[in-house]
Amino acid sequence: MSVMLVSGLLLACTQSPTGRSQVLLFSEAEMASLGQSSFEQIKGEEKLSTSRSDNAYVQCVTNQLVTVLPSSYRQSPWEVVVFDSPEVNAFALPGGKIGVYSGLLKVAKTQDQLASVIGHEMAHVLAKHSNERVSRSQLTNMGLGVADAALGQSGLREPAMAALGLGVQVGYLLPYDREQEVESDRLGLQLMAQAGFRPEEAVNMWQNMSAASSGRQQPPELLSTHPSHGSRIQELNALMPEAQSVYQQARNQGKVPACHR
Repeated sequence: MSVMLVSGLLLACTQSPTGRSQVLLFSEAEMASLGQSSFEQIKGEEKLSTSRSDNAYVQCVTNQLVTVLPSSYRQSPWEVVVFDSPEVNAFALPGGKIGVYSGLLKVAKTQDQLASVIGHEMAHVLAKHSNERVSRSQLTNMGLGVADAALGQSGLREPAMAALGLGVQVGYLLPYDREQEVESDRLGLQLMAQAGFRPEEAVNMWQNMSAASSGRQQPPELLSTHPSHGSRIQELNALMPEAQSVYQQARNQGKVPACHR
């Protein structure tokens, strides 16, 4: 490894919100640009929901979560789109972009359950998991010397989309790795509790996901791109005492979300 590569890696090393070591090669502006262009593509290829109630409901839950984000993520509004699709799925992209498939609203029975999913996806953005993924990809395939030009090259559309957790065929979401998923579970649970959503509903949400997948050849997309529901529920239960404490503090501060479909 060259001296330049080692120096670049040292400059790019940072820590995630949970203290995990990361190598991030791209700026927030670069990742936001990638998120924006990918989101526009998805909106152009997926059917948008015209349901005012569904859009208002998802926006309301998102708005409550945004209020407890770090200040740098509250400075500009998050764009939220509901896609008219039976898929049980959702995603969040750098630059404040959120997509929710209407099929998820049939499985997420309460505002708290929907908040658990949106909070988890937002946590991927807060923890810079997309940046981490595309950085790993460039270090593996290209080397640091040309990594800074990667996002501007049309030939790198596939790895760039994959880094965002998106397939080249939009609407198909790719899994983050196990480490990133566990981190987003932890951060997402904290976010929903801070916003006044009941954290125990995150467990109920994954139980719903399990029930929704029963008897199907293929599980819901959201379930297929995440760890097994059993292991996830176990991990969420282990995090619950801390989350409940945060939730009680939020309630004492008057945070009582009232989002209705």
